[in-house]
Amino acid sequence: MKQVFIIHGWDGYPEENWFPWLKRELEAKGFEVFVPQLPSPDLPEINSWVSKLSKTVGIPDERTYFVGHSIGCQTIVRYIESLSDDVRIGGVVFVAGFFKRLTNLEDDEDVRQTAKQWLESTVDFSKVVSHIKKSVAIFSDNDFYVPLDNQDDFRDKLGSKIIIEHNKGHFNTKAGVTELPIVLEELLKMTE
Repeated sequence: MKQVFIIHGWDGYPEENWFPWLKRELEAKGFEVFVPQLPSPDLPEINSWVSKLSKTVGIPDERTYFVGHSIGCQTIVRYIESLSDDVRIGGVVFVAGFFKRLTNLEDDEDVRQTAKQWLESTVDFSKVVSHIKKSVAIFSDNDFYVPLDNQDDFRDKLGSKIIIEHNKGHFNTKAGVTELPIVLEELLKMTE
């Protein structure tokens, strides 16, 4: 059975945004879907998030797919980087992912330190690419937090297909996004 792991972002939880909608849609099509709650979402820490994802996934294979939102995209990439050389996964859909920079964060020392950790810790992109059959990165042209120049890393370093959506903000409920058909569409293409 094909499995999909949907990974929330900073300050996130499994029942927010478009995650419940996507889970229902995928389950109706026969997928096994997991939307884990990651630890301390208010101040996400790389090692604890990657560790939780690793424990949740178990042993991935080419029938394993991931969907990430915001910092969840980095969590997935860093998890994939940790896989043994012989493992290949089916694919990833990244939504509002970033490696380069974030904008409009709260002026708070804890927030600054958390962002710095995720933005400055290096990733071996070539190792990540060796594990992924396909990836797609979706951005919004009016994302308050993730500027469009973040697409460069996904296109150039991960080989992701890039899709720019219009007026979707940070792809969250606050921006009015409770369904995200483009994610379902791209994931279904990947799994054919």
